[in-house]
Amino acid sequence: MSKLTEDINIVKKRFNELSMRSQNRGIYFYSDFLNLYEQTILFNEIKRDVTLCGGFSEAERKIACFGNENEFGYEPNPPIKTICIKPLSKKFSDDLTHRDFLGSLIGLGIKRETLGDIIITENVGYVFCLESISQFIIDNLFKVKHTSVSCEICDDIPENALPKPKEEVVIVSSLRLDVGISGIYNISRSKSSALVDGEKVFINGRLVTSSSKNIELGDTVSVRGYGRFRYVDILGDTRKGRTRVLCEIY
Repeated sequence: MSKLTEDINIVKKRFNELSMRSQNRGIYFYSDFLNLYEQTILFNEIKRDVTLCGGFSEAERKIACFGNENEFGYEPNPPIKTICIKPLSKKFSDDLTHRDFLGSLIGLGIKRETLGDIIITENVGYVFCLESISQFIIDNLFKVKHTSVSCEICDDIPENALPKPKEEVVIVSSLRLDVGISGIYNISRSKSSALVDGEKVFINGRLVTSSSKNIELGDTVSVRGYGRFRYVDILGDTRKGRTRVLCEIY
């Protein structure tokens, strides 16, 4: 058995254990934060009574909530906290990146699966994490790169901090996945197909392995190394019979 197959089997076993515990005890159980590949395994393995939450609607990394509100009689309360990490002095701070914030957190010995998305605006980082490690971060994170920082739990992040898509009209020859990726990111069809074959493309959090699959309106397509986009509307055909698509690009 390969290491990859062994890892997948471990993840499947964990999902089934959490699902069974939730059903047997009638309470919600939660996973750690899952990447897109793990989310695909989740939905292939668990067919019912599971939802995802990442702290905000456009989050990529999410935790799985096992349980059923209709049966339990109450809504889930995912154990996610948001921590605001800001420089003590804006004037003397470095220009901080996602890698800087993540590297400093991992440097504390924190496991990646306890951390969700990290949003950065005006050199301030908003980190979504499991509640169980939130106080540890506050008590131990004092620097990001060479910049002294303060940490505090925040109930809401500024509205302008959330990633906002750029609207763009893209002209495509069809609604095929490889065609859409090629048009959005201005790469060749062969390269976009290679991204699909290389298991780097996800639609609505699920791995897609067919380049010929059509993108539906409202689908969120994630391409590792490039970003995400969504088809919002079909604006009609051009004179040459190609399709004009209104897209949101993250």
